[in-house]
Formats: sequence, C-alpha cells, structure tokens
Amino acid sequence: MSKRLRLLISALMVAALSVPQATALADVPPGTALDDPIPERPTASGLSLTLREIAAFPKSEPIPAPTDQRLMRWARINNIGEIPDGTRRQFVNDLNGKLYLLKNGQPETYLDVAATFAPDFVSGRGLGAGFGYVAFHPQFAKNGKFYTVHTEWGAALTSKTPDLTPQTDTRFHGVITEWTAANPKADTFSGTHREVLRLGFNGQVHGVQQIDFNPTAHPGDPDYGLLYVASGDGGRGSSTSEPQNLATPQGKLLRIDPAGTNSANGRYGVPSGNPFVGKPGAIGEIYAYGMRDPHRFSWDPMTRELYLGHIGEHAIEAVYEVRSGDNLGWSEREGAFEFRKDDRCHLYTLPADDAQFGYTYPVAAYDHDPPPGHSCTADSGHAIAGGFVYRGLRLPLLFGKYVFGDIVDGRVFFTLAAQMRQERLPQRATIYEPKLFDSTGKQVTMRDLAGDTRVDLRFSRDGAGELYLLSKANGKIWKITDARMGPR
Repeated sequence: MSKRLRLLISALMVAALSVPQATALADVPPGTALDDPIPERPTASGLSLTLREIAAFPKSEPIPAPTDQRLMRWARINNIGEIPDGTRRQFVNDLNGKLYLLKNGQPETYLDVAATFAPDFVSGRGLGAGFGYVAFHPQFAKNGKFYTVHTEWGAALTSKTPDLTPQTDTRFHGVITEWTAANPKADTFSGTHREVLRLGFNGQVHGVQQIDFNPTAHPGDPDYGLLYVASGDGGRGSSTSEPQNLATPQGKLLRIDPAGTNSANGRYGVPSGNPFVGKPGAIGEIYAYGMRDPHRFSWDPMTRELYLGHIGEHAIEAVYEVRSGDNLGWSEREGAFEFRKDDRCHLYTLPADDAQFGYTYPVAAYDHDPPPGHSCTADSGHAIAGGFVYRGLRLPLLFGKYVFGDIVDGRVFFTLAAQMRQERLPQRATIYEPKLFDSTGKQVTMRDLAGDTRVDLRFSRDGAGELYLLSKANGKIWKITDARMGPR
C-alpha cells in the first residue's frame, strides 16, 4: 500500500470517527438569557499544518488618512486568487487601491483602482472600505472581463445615485465595475470599464464585502456566469429590521447576471431562477437574506455547497451552509440564538415557537469568550475569517476539511465538511484547531508570523485547490504546504 493511499485512508477514518457538537443548551428553557451561548471550545487537533511564505507586498496608505488605527496596516491585502485562463497567474488586491499580479513571487501592478476613481475612492473609512474584491469572469481568456467592488463617498459628496433602495442618510457607496481587457494575456491592464451596480450604505462598516462567480458551475449550468454579491447591513441591523426587508439590498446575498439587461438600471440582469423574482415588494436580485456582515463565501468543489463566514454582533462567529431563499435571521437572530435590540449584553435561547419563522442556523460556530471584567458592550476582538473546503491533491490529510479562522487573533480552525449540512442541525460541526509550523519546522502562531497581535487574517484558494493565508499586519502571504498527524 502506498504512503499516499495510507494517508487518505487515515483522513477518512478521522472523518468517520468524529462526532459533531450537540447543542449544549438543549435543556435550557426557551427565552433564557445567556452569558456563554456556546460553552464548548474549539478542540485541539493532532493535525499540524506547515506554512511557507510566498510573497510580501509593498506598504500602502489608506485614502484619506484614517482616524481608526486598525486601518493602519502594512498592506491591506484582501485575497489571492488565480486567473481562470490556464496561465496559472495569481492576482492579489489591496484595499488601498491596487490590483497586483504575482510574478516569480514579486507583486507587479496590474491596475490601480484607486487612481481610476479618484477623488471619489475611499479606503480610509471603515475596516472593509476600499478596493474590496475582484472576480474574474470564467471566460476571461475569451472576453477579457473581470469585476471589482470599491467604496466611494456618498451623501453630499457626490451627485451619483444608488441603483437600489439606499439606506437613510447614505454616506458611502459600494460600486461594482466591469472591466474589459483589450488583451487578456497582458500583465498590465489596458481597456475599458463600465459601472454595473451601485449600492448605498449609511455606515462605513458592513458594505459590499465580496463578489464572486461560482467556480463549480460549468457552461450550461443555470449558475454559470452569475455574480454573487455579499452586501452587509451597513451597521444598521442592530437597530433596525433592514436585513429582513426584502425590498432593500442591505444585509443580503445578491445574485446578478452581469451580461444581462433586465435590471432596473439596464446594466445587468436579474436571473429568473432567483428565489424572490416576481414576489410583491421584493427585489429580484436577492439570493438569501437576514445577514449582518456576510464576510466571505465559497463553494465546496466536490459537493457544490455554498458556505458563508458570517461576522456576529454580540458573540457569535458562524459558518452557514446557504441555499437559495434562506433567511439567516439577523437581526431577530444571531447564530442559533435570539437577539434582542434592547439587551446588548445577552443572547437568548430560542423561543418555543421558533420553527414557524423558518430561519437557517449555522452549521459551525464559536463565541467570543471575553475575559473576566470585559464590558459586554465593548468589542472583544473576534471576527470570523471564512474559508474553503480543501479538495486538492497534495495534502490528503486536509481533504474534506473546511479551513477557516479568526480575523483578529489569527487562530486557524477546521471542521469536517461532511458535518456541515443543514440536515444535521441542530447539531453543529465540531471545530478543531490544528498546530501551525513555519517552513523551518518551528511551531508558530499567526501572530508570530504576522508580527502583530492583530493579524487581520484572510484565507484564499488557487485553481488547484491549494490554500493560502494572508495578513494585512505585515502584507505577507503563506501557502499551506504540508499537513500531517502526530508529533513532529
């Protein structure tokens, strides 16, 4: 028996023997205030991961100069991906405005988004503000099209108008742009661009976090070429019911067809398969709703399930398996708990009649566990960094695991994707915490590698399914190059 086959069998045995976490509060009466909503902690794992540094990015500056020092990072790199044209070229976006290509481990500017939209471009207001994400069309090699989302000033600082219902006192706009490269093979952009969709937000947080195409969809599939848009609640969900309002785009996962024209502004299409098309009082762009900060989403390449890392308000960092029409419950629910706007210090066990509301609950979750004496209204320094199910070929012991972590403290976690199914609820998948090692074999934490207590962690995946970790603290990227069980 080959070593590779033995490792694969070992991974399958681990998956088979693992038991998902039961809801520890099943016997607590409905409507009970909770100080520790998720008592169970991530489980220490015998799995260890090796991280090899592959790139470091130049220092960048927010525009305008920020008042929040959390925005003062070395480089606010937000994602590394692979252009879907067979060239294996990797791209990286910096929230402060530039889109890079990696050449022999060195970043080279492909496009300066900030300069293109100056002076309207904003990256120095709010943790997610700036050039947030880029999504290359699956047929980029032929059509040269890719899409970006960035932040612009709203309110009195612009005459531009959001396309869908904006929030009251809109101060910031999230703008999706289509770019068409004259030569898709070129390493520097030259071409044209057009605005696709503009959304209006009251606050400087929880805007448009991610845009992406479903990489598991193929020509002929209903989902092929449709662009998903993670639109946050603009910071207003804790005081309003906007995420539950199907007439507005905030607090929703949207799905649009950038090649279509049947939208209200005529610059994109509303897919006929979207769940609320034709529903009175609802906008057809909505795919799922009831969200606070839908930060990162990804698809399992094998099962095609869509997983969303959702940042909580009071205590719950959660992963959802999202299906068409799902309601994640915010701001009536935070995770699998009742959220009450008049009590910012507790979550509550679900009411006895909860089933009638049809909310979708997390398939994995952890809470903040603040230290003794910490104010219940203060930021405890936790936020989930959504990740990816590993289906690559190089690391058999990682196969079938959803790898994710915490943005702030940089802890890395994983679950078994087979446990993350809505059908298994109310049981949640067990969360494990692997050990981390650098390329010299030294055990480390992400804080060690980032050189900062605030890591600003992100996860990414390349075309072969291999996984990467990014830190804004020092603008570096690491690749997971080894996964093994037992002592080193």
